[in-house]
Amino acid sequence: MVSPNSPEQSGSSTAGQPRSLSDVVIRLAGNSQDGIQSIGGFLARLAGRSDQEVMTYMTIPSTISGGPSIFQVRMGNGEVLSAGDRADMLVVFYQHSYEAHIGSLRPGGVLIYDSDHVKLPAEDNRFTSVAVPITTGTVESVGGTSKDKGKNIYVLGLLARIFDLDVAKLAALVKERFGGKNEDVVRNAMLAFDAGYAWPQNNLSDLFYRFEAVAQAGASGRPQVTIDGNTALAYGLLAGGVRHGAGYPITPWSSIMETLRSELPKYGGVFVQCEDEIAAISTAIGFSYTGQLAITGSSGPGLSLKMEALGWATMAEMPLIVVNVQRGGPSTGMPTNVEQSDLMQAIYGSHGDTPRVVLAPKNVEDCFYIAIEAARIAREYSTPVIILTDQGLSSRIEVFSEPELAALMVGTKIDLAERPASFKPYPLDAITRHAPPGSRMGSGKYPTVTGLEHDEFGHPTGSPALHQKMTTKRREKFKALAATLPAPELTGDESGEVLLVTWGSSWGPAREALGRITKAGVKAGHLHIRHIHPLPLGLDKTFAKYHRVVVAELNDEGMYGYGQLTMMLRAAYANPAIVSVTKTDGLTFKVSEIVAGVAGHIESQALDSTLGTARQSALATK
Repeated sequence: MVSPNSPEQSGSSTAGQPRSLSDVVIRLAGNSQDGIQSIGGFLARLAGRSDQEVMTYMTIPSTISGGPSIFQVRMGNGEVLSAGDRADMLVVFYQHSYEAHIGSLRPGGVLIYDSDHVKLPAEDNRFTSVAVPITTGTVESVGGTSKDKGKNIYVLGLLARIFDLDVAKLAALVKERFGGKNEDVVRNAMLAFDAGYAWPQNNLSDLFYRFEAVAQAGASGRPQVTIDGNTALAYGLLAGGVRHGAGYPITPWSSIMETLRSELPKYGGVFVQCEDEIAAISTAIGFSYTGQLAITGSSGPGLSLKMEALGWATMAEMPLIVVNVQRGGPSTGMPTNVEQSDLMQAIYGSHGDTPRVVLAPKNVEDCFYIAIEAARIAREYSTPVIILTDQGLSSRIEVFSEPELAALMVGTKIDLAERPASFKPYPLDAITRHAPPGSRMGSGKYPTVTGLEHDEFGHPTGSPALHQKMTTKRREKFKALAATLPAPELTGDESGEVLLVTWGSSWGPAREALGRITKAGVKAGHLHIRHIHPLPLGLDKTFAKYHRVVVAELNDEGMYGYGQLTMMLRAAYANPAIVSVTKTDGLTFKVSEIVAGVAGHIESQALDSTLGTARQSALATK
């Protein structure tokens, strides 16, 4: 990464001119009430409108009263795959912010602190420290009863000056953000912004940067979309033809529900907020029974409550989409932190043999496209499909090319045509096809939909032989699906010492980690799995080409030393080379954590006599 204070920049400008940079990581630390998420959001959306790559990361308190919070944004002209391990610039609002996050600032980085609230314990030559009276400056600029409200916009103006950002675009974003409020709010916001931008220029003489020029959208292709994961997923559901849904509020799923509540009526649909999780999934199943694929969603605790009804949907082979935005658990756990600990619940939750499809998006863009894929699979295979996203993706903002909506939008017409006399909704030799209520039956025999085991017409049965056949039928359609799935994305060496395997939001940090691993001289590859259940065919052959298969996932190693996906893969392929790198601190993977995990497995197993101490050291210190 090229950062503002790296040696590469030392000779890149003349006196009084901004230094050129291509990539920067900015961390803002304060309290949730300060609106620091708004600053990061503005910066991210500006990057998107300037054809730059961007990725964000945030933590917020889970208590209603608020508390310490951060927002980290990484902007760059090259491919941005993670929010960055360490910050190039740290902006702190309070003493506790400084004490908690100064360790995240890289040596040579820039510390900007509110001199009204932060006192540095001593001069620290590791950083360039700049004292800014953020609170006083905001009060003086806004005045009146607003007091220090608007500190976030003051800092936004300050950063606009430091990085020579497009003020006109930022001002437009601020006005868009506050446009629905009283005119005084917009005016005060712009007063705070202008005051931050105009803070005495001589104090910033050594902190003046400019991003390298990039091609504009008209030259590079399609327009850019700047969006968070939950919003991308909601719009993907709309594009996939979902018009009905039901849910109950829970962090971090709720924003998907709110988007669908406002958007579905525009497409002739409806979203129902129910009294609890059980009512939500039951309502969604009812929508799907009418012939309109429906969606429900929650986080881990809510998915637990949905399990009995989800088992019904599996037995009835009802098309349904269930979104689980994973968070730290168990129980209420850490509602605003990330984890990937619901994998076993998604695949094996509920009682009995309940096969279901589980997909996991790799980034914000993939949240959009995986929703479309989930809708297709649910219809084509007449089955519940679970989308396992997570808190890290839900609030992360990224930039990607605007989808070709005209080609992607799926129709939603219900098929009420008369079914022939031979029609059976649950044929033993074919995939289930339901007839929506109101469809005429040529045989005069109308099917039943039930949670009881049933015959080919859906009528309840206690036949042991038929139960075995129906269980086999429900299983075999998943094998048929597996045979159609594309091979997972494989990057790097196609054989070698280490294969790094990830799923979900860990894709980006792992891709960056692969670069560091191979640079250290290790022959390695990275394989990312989107289709979690059923797994694509041929993974065993790919794994066999590497000495060690290291699975990085955000869950605990458990009683036997393996993460949840790792246990699945070891059980499926009986390959002892499959091992884990896990953590449960509620934070997304740092690139360095994945690299260190891989290095530990290489060193402990002594996989290759040619792997010398120098390479192990290079890995461990990256």
